Amino acid sequence: MISVQHIHKKFGKLEVLKDFNLEFESGNSYALMGPNGSGKTTLIKIILGMVIPNSGEIMVQGKSIKGSYAYRSNIGYMPQIGRYPDNIKIGQLFAMMQDMRPEIKEYDMELVEAFGLNEMMDKPMHTLSGGTRQKVSAALAFMFRADILILDEPTAGLDPIAVEVLKNKIKKERDSGKLILITSHILSELEELTNHAIYIFEGDVFFNDSVNSLKEITGEDRFSTAIARLMEWSLKKNSPKKTELKNA
Repeated sequence: MISVQHIHKKFGKLEVLKDFNLEFESGNSYALMGPNGSGKTTLIKIILGMVIPNSGEIMVQGKSIKGSYAYRSNIGYMPQIGRYPDNIKIGQLFAMMQDMRPEIKEYDMELVEAFGLNEMMDKPMHTLSGGTRQKVSAALAFMFRADILILDEPTAGLDPIAVEVLKNKIKKERDSGKLILITSHILSELEELTNHAIYIFEGDVFFNDSVNSLKEITGEDRFSTAIARLMEWSLKKNSPKKTELKNA
């Protein structure tokens, strides 16, 4: 559903992504991992059309995104930190976003109701706690029933009850056959929500395979310790495991 083909991106002299290739298929939920500065955020912004690569191509549902914006209507994006006009009210924000998508006639309001946002529609965004702003971002990401969901640290700042509500929603959408990309520093959360692991290191794909294969290759039963093993191998420049992992 999303094909990342030979993407190369530099910011000045800093090479962020190096001949980068990935395939994301519908019906799968991908854990997108890597240390800070590995290129995860840049990759997401390129897919969303927010950053233009120096070379390469992104295909979404078989069509190049170059010079196009219509494909974004089929992507639900939840940023790590949602930034909204301070004085706009929750209800006004939802109405504005819905007005921008007139082709959608039926909205998914499940999270709006589960988070209790329908009872605080008159509250301005600047009065909200960080956790409530995160709930608003989550509700917007799922509202338009997109086939592709990109969730950046989705549970950051949420209370335990809200975390469970959102995780159940993600599982429900995954099981319905949607493509989901998730970045998170909470590894137990990624193991619960994803079936495919992608580890990026220094602008290149270091590992790309199923979670079960990750555990088998590393010899670890737990997802967190398997990722820790990957991190160790990635830091060893001459590790014999590199070829095995890249070809996994």
